[in-house]
Amino acid sequence: MSPCRRIAAFAGAILDPSALTFVVRAVVVVGLISGAAAAAGNAAAGRQKALICQACHDLDGKSKIPEAPNLAGQSEPYLVKALKDYRSGARNNDMMSLVVPGLTDKDIEDLAAYFSAIEVSVTPASK
Repeated sequence: MSPCRRIAAFAGAILDPSALTFVVRAVVVVGLISGAAAAAGNAAAGRQKALICQACHDLDGKSKIPEAPNLAGQSEPYLVKALKDYRSGARNNDMMSLVVPGLTDKDIEDLAAYFSAIEVSVTPASK
């Protein structure tokens, strides 16, 4: 028996039909979302495009000026939405209004993939 069939049999044995339906739907939705996010942007292409971001956000996505947020490690869907909102005017910022009008959806997806892939580590302050 395949692992998927074993899991389904186990879930069917411990859950009532309505709960099982909910679990199956949730698994399908999570799979669709994670599959779409994984296929969305190209981090390597995003690194090249990030040169336009480095004046405020630095190439590593860790802002060097107080007015610009850190982009490193932010979630990819959040960055895509934020950039599209700046581009559409739903979100306003003088600096961003100079940069985002020329970005395509693909540029936005690539930039989001790049900045979200940057690992951020935090070390506790010494006492």
